[in-house]
Amino acid sequence: MRKYFGTDGVRGIANTELNCELAYKLGRAGGYVLADGKEKVKVVVGRDTRISGDMLESALIAGLMSVGCDVITVGIIPTPAVAYLTRYYKADCGVVISASHNPVEYNGIKFFNSKGFKLDDSVELEIEKYIDNPEKILKTPVALDLGKKVFDHEASRIYVDYLKSKINEDFTGMKVVLDCANGAAYKVAPMAFKELGAQVIEINANPDGSNINNNCGSTHPEMLQKKVVEEKAQMGLAYDGDADRLIAVDEKGQIVDGDKIMILSAIHMKNNNELKNNTLVVTVMSNLGLIVAAKENDINIATTGVGDRYVLEEMLKNGYCLGGEQSGHLVFLDYNTTGDGTMSSLVLASIVKENDKSLSEISSVMDQYPQVLVNVKVKNEYKSKYMEIDDIAQEIERIEKLMDGHGRVLIRPSGTEPLVRVMLEGKDINQIGDLANGLAKIIEEKIGL
Repeated sequence: MRKYFGTDGVRGIANTELNCELAYKLGRAGGYVLADGKEKVKVVVGRDTRISGDMLESALIAGLMSVGCDVITVGIIPTPAVAYLTRYYKADCGVVISASHNPVEYNGIKFFNSKGFKLDDSVELEIEKYIDNPEKILKTPVALDLGKKVFDHEASRIYVDYLKSKINEDFTGMKVVLDCANGAAYKVAPMAFKELGAQVIEINANPDGSNINNNCGSTHPEMLQKKVVEEKAQMGLAYDGDADRLIAVDEKGQIVDGDKIMILSAIHMKNNNELKNNTLVVTVMSNLGLIVAAKENDINIATTGVGDRYVLEEMLKNGYCLGGEQSGHLVFLDYNTTGDGTMSSLVLASIVKENDKSLSEISSVMDQYPQVLVNVKVKNEYKSKYMEIDDIAQEIERIEKLMDGHGRVLIRPSGTEPLVRVMLEGKDINQIGDLANGLAKIIEEKIGL
C-alpha cells in the first residue's frame, strides 16, 4: 500500500497535506532513486498556474539539487509538455507540479521517467521508503557536485513546434474558441492554433494564481458553449488546469466529450492506416454508443478499468496507439506518452478541416446513450461482494435480458466511501431511470447501511 503516491502522483491541499517539507523530501528521495547510481542526473520541472506552485517548486528543486541533480525549469507549461521535454532534453526524469482539474487550494507532484511515462508502482514505493527514512539517502554532495538550476525560456516554443510538426492541415479560415481554464495551456494552445492559421478567440486565458479551473475549462464548459454560439465559431475546445484533457463543443454549442473525440479519431486513423491493430482502448465508463459506433466502423475495442494508467498499460502491452477516457484524457501514443489536451484539440481540428464538414456532422457518427447514476450506501464489507447476493445478481440478470444488448448495467464500488455506484445505460431515459432506482432499492435492502 502506497502512503504518499495516489493514482496520479502526490496530491493534497497545498501547505497542509502537501507542504514544503514533503516537497523537499520528495525531491531528495525522487532524485536519489531515479539517479540509480549515476553521478549526475538531469531533471525537467514544470508547473501549472496555481499560487502554491512557486512555493512547492522551490522546495522540490532544493531537494533535487541537494542530491546532485541538475534541474531545467520550464515554468508554466502543460503536463504533457513536461513528458515530451523530458525526452527532448534526454533528461533522467521529469516532474510536474499540478493538481490537474482540482480547485486552486490543491496541488500535486508527479514524476515521469526518462521515457516520459508515469513511474511504475515499484519505483514510487522505493521513493516512499526514502521519504520516511531520509538517513538512508547516501548522497550528500558538496561544492561543485551540488546540483545546478537553469531556466529554459524556449521550452514552450520547443513544445509548440513539436505539436505543429504532427499536424498536416492549414487552419486558415477556421474560427475556434479556446477555454484555457486559466491554467497551463493559456500560452501554448493559442500559439499553436494561431501559427497554424486559425482565428482564435481566447477565454479564461488570464491566470492570476487563484482562478485556475474556477467555473471554466473542461469540467465547466458552459461559458464555452455560450461563446461558440455567440461568435459563430466552428468549434470550442476546453482544457483542464494542466491541459492533459480536452472536451470539445460543436458549432451548435453541444458537448463533444472524450468518447466522441476518440471514435472520430479512431475512424480517421483507420482510414489513413494509422490505427495500430485496428483497436481503440477505452474504460468501462465509456458510453455504449461508442461501442456501437466502433462495431459499425469495424474497429475493435479493448476495455480497461477506470483510470488513464490502465488505458496506457493496455496500449503498451498490446501495441495500440489510441486510447482514453470519457473525461477527455486521450492518449495518442505515436505523439506523446500521456494524455495531451492541446495535441488532441489540434488533431480534432485537423479532422474537421480535412473532412470539410461541421463538427456536429462528423460527431453524429456516434449516438450518446442516456446514462443514469445512483449512489447507494452499503456496508463496507459488502461493497465488492454484491454479486454474491442472489436477489441482486438475479435483478441485474433480469435487467440485462430486458435491454437485450441495447443497454447495460455497471456497478462500481467506491474506493474511498462505503457505497456502490449503480449506473444504467440505454436508449430510453425513463426506462433506465426506473430500472436503476429499482436495482438501487434492492441493493439498499440487502446490504445497505
